[in-house]
Amino acid sequence: MRSYRRHRLLVPVLLCALAVLGARPAAAPLEPGSGTGTGGSTGLSAEVARLYEEAAVTTQQYEAGRREAEEQRAEVQRAEGLLDAQRRHIAALHEDLGRIARAQYRSNGGLPVAAHMILADSPDSLMRGQRAFSQADLAVNNAISRNRRAEARLAADEARAADRWQALERRKAQLAGLKADIERKLESARSQLQGEADAAAAAGACRGAVRLDQPETGFTEGDWVAPVETYELSASYGSGGARWSNRHTGQDFAVPIGTPVRAVGAGRVVRVACGGAFGMEVVLEHAGGYYTQYAHLASLAVDPGEHVSPGQWIGQSGTTGNSTGPHLHFEARITAESGSSVDPVPWLAARGVSL
Repeated sequence: MRSYRRHRLLVPVLLCALAVLGARPAAAPLEPGSGTGTGGSTGLSAEVARLYEEAAVTTQQYEAGRREAEEQRAEVQRAEGLLDAQRRHIAALHEDLGRIARAQYRSNGGLPVAAHMILADSPDSLMRGQRAFSQADLAVNNAISRNRRAEARLAADEARAADRWQALERRKAQLAGLKADIERKLESARSQLQGEADAAAAAGACRGAVRLDQPETGFTEGDWVAPVETYELSASYGSGGARWSNRHTGQDFAVPIGTPVRAVGAGRVVRVACGGAFGMEVVLEHAGGYYTQYAHLASLAVDPGEHVSPGQWIGQSGTTGNSTGPHLHFEARITAESGSSVDPVPWLAARGVSL
């Protein structure tokens, strides 16, 4: 009976537990700009950032190796010029040897010492002849020695130059292969990142901030910087075209997908959004009543209300929204909303940033 009563009590308890679990709300989707990103997007964004930095370092190494090889090539060419001069010098030495031999023959320099003594008119004549013979013999020996040293230097210089050049060419080839491999991986990761960004922009729901490990910037709170580190300027402020209903309202920076986008100055995040003409975008508020916008991003690295410092990564560039290719659309505004932009090039120039 006691066992039966325990079972009778257990059944209602289990039923209550199931009812509670069933009544728990499902996890709500992240609101635009909220959360810290999904594991997949976090890993992909971080991978793109890591490969981007790795590609930049490898490119620098490759360019340094290429410059070193070019310098060595120029050095080899200079060495070849010196070697040509050495060859001409050796040819001249050979000519000197022939001239000395011919002079000795004409002056009986090849006669034995005894014959000189018999044929000499006087002791003074004998001594002069001996001196001339000794000087000629010394000249011949010096010429032969110089010839041998020059030929040895020539061979050593040729071998060193060839070895150095070949080593640099091998190193350059290795760096070129490494650079190409990293760029292939980066292109694949960029494509995946943009695919996720397009899906988020189409849904109008941001995945939330994806925190990236950023190296120390070295900027102070009052500094101003360009929104991307390396770039080419494309569409400028006020330019016209079929892509815009009126005039272009910002400055475009042509950069690959996944390029880290930086806050141009200290400020506060007042808007993080996905969808619409600007795709993924971030708007910052700065001191003095100005705002900056960063649009067409592929990932977001900040949340609304967050304070940012100059040069801090706030996202990664992409081509979401009304975009014809990878670039960053940057605006300087007097309000947080569209329609209040000013020319960002002189605006940045007034803060010490020349584009």
